[in-house]
Amino acid sequence: MIEGLSHITFVVSDLERAGEFLKSIFDAEEMYASGEDTFSIAPERFYLVAGIWIAIMQGEPLTEKTYNHVALKIPDNSFEKYERRVRESGLEFRVSRPRVEGEGRSLYFYDHDNHLFELHTGTLSERLEAYERLGRE
Repeated sequence: MIEGLSHITFVVSDLERAGEFLKSIFDAEEMYASGEDTFSIAPERFYLVAGIWIAIMQGEPLTEKTYNHVALKIPDNSFEKYERRVRESGLEFRVSRPRVEGEGRSLYFYDHDNHLFELHTGTLSERLEAYERLGRE
């Protein structure tokens, strides 16, 4: 039986830069850095972001950008704060898809290794309710 999400791993070209990205955008807390003691297949670092274990591992970055992404929940009243953080970091934004009223707002952006992240203000139940309302119209 699945108990929940264990961790998310991102392969990155620069551990230091990726760690700064996680800390400056998501308030990540560094929990471990392998340094020269590589117990896995490459040097790695572990972070906690809102209780989620995020691992970054040294390697070749993604060669292209896609819509595959990880979405993290933020409160609506913090949307502008996070948007400002991303802008100040100089990261590339991706235009949000058209939204249905009531499903929440999203901020999409790429890290330095072409991973797409989304900061989203809505919940699954809110999205389903918004879609249901449209289906009744």
